[in-house]
Amino acid sequence: MLLRRRLTTLTRNLSSSSSSIRTKVPILYKAPEIDNPNDNQNNGVTLQVLSWGRGSSGQLGGGTEESRLYPAPVANLIVAKPFVLAEVSGRIYDDCGGKSDGKNETGIGISCGLFHSGLIVDGKLWIWGKGDGGRLGFGHENPAFVPTLNPYLDDPVRCIALGGVHSVALTSGCQLFTWGYGGFGALGHSVYHRELFPRFVEGGWSGKIKHVATSGMHTAAITELGELYTWGRDEGDGRLGLGPSRGPNEGGGLSIPSKVKALPGPVAAVCCGGFFTMALTEKGQLWSWGANSNYELGRGDRIGGWKPKPIPTVEDVCIIQIASGGYHSLALTGEGKVLSWGYGGHGQLGHSSTQNQKVPTVIEALADERVIHIACGGSSSAAVTDKGKLYMWGNAKDSQLGVPGLPEVQPCPVEVNFLMEDDGLGCHNVLYVAVGASHSMCLASRS
Repeated sequence: MLLRRRLTTLTRNLSSSSSSIRTKVPILYKAPEIDNPNDNQNNGVTLQVLSWGRGSSGQLGGGTEESRLYPAPVANLIVAKPFVLAEVSGRIYDDCGGKSDGKNETGIGISCGLFHSGLIVDGKLWIWGKGDGGRLGFGHENPAFVPTLNPYLDDPVRCIALGGVHSVALTSGCQLFTWGYGGFGALGHSVYHRELFPRFVEGGWSGKIKHVATSGMHTAAITELGELYTWGRDEGDGRLGLGPSRGPNEGGGLSIPSKVKALPGPVAAVCCGGFFTMALTEKGQLWSWGANSNYELGRGDRIGGWKPKPIPTVEDVCIIQIASGGYHSLALTGEGKVLSWGYGGHGQLGHSSTQNQKVPTVIEALADERVIHIACGGSSSAAVTDKGKLYMWGNAKDSQLGVPGLPEVQPCPVEVNFLMEDDGLGCHNVLYVAVGASHSMCLASRS
């Protein structure tokens, strides 16, 4: 309680000291059917994109290189109700064990890469941050310090996944595009050079792609038939799950999307960790493979390798979302509980310690909340509740947890409090969150 009072006082002081330098939040999008955004009788709602943490490469989208200790608005979106949230990597969007309904609805979503950020709204991709390697997809390597529309994707964008130095987009037509640094085959274009513009991935799959995920240097995609394909960096840890006869490769990577054949049935969701991969089957089973020196695979041992194996302690648990950081993972159950495992040295497991966790274990500090969304950064974690509250924990060195005054290692979830400005928009109801290596973003309803 004392810590919360101190944080509240510090937050108020920060609000007071910075009010003179704030500028009006730009309206990045307004639904054409909404004439007057301030008319409470209309069918619209104001959504706000907020960012915080390290901003030295422009990844916060505020127009400067400064870092932010607490969430600050980047853009307002005035959308018509009802609106749809974009799909998120690692998420199942129906009852546990069921199949996706296959709808290609275009929604509103956010993603954080290593030093860049992205937003999709009404099928358009806005992207900003560091430009090295061409990760922004503008045809050059210059940075962008504010959300900038990428005009080179003709079809509406369905969801995005930002990696280390590359980006991935899935369109409403279920076509996959990648761009940025192509080292280790991260782009899946059968070449290893960079791509400065979004380029269509001509994978060898049959049917359409319905789900994508990426991390620092490897990518995974699921077809409508539930087949999983992977490509990118491998270097002997087995994170691609392809086995010794994985095909052409160069310098520890594979540039050709290849099918993961060792899984027993159709896959519904996948997430990519730093050096490992996890997949949820349509039957609700959680499988993992790759590096395991820090218990990343959640099997209770340190035996890694390319061959996918189930995580035995969650075989009877209904899991609806999985998320992975550099060396740790989270899982969200259908009952709103959060499990964590792997490396805990930065407090990213949320168990009030920095110990590693061998198997998925419930985060007791969130036991009284019903969590509806989870996210992992490199060494930090986040959860959004059904009441619109945001909790974060783990590495706070670059203020990526959004709570001023925290130690660099924060091993227990803390609620992120938002500064209330006199903008007439009401309180912040967080819808979901994205976490990068050293910065974070959230999408919040303000009406």
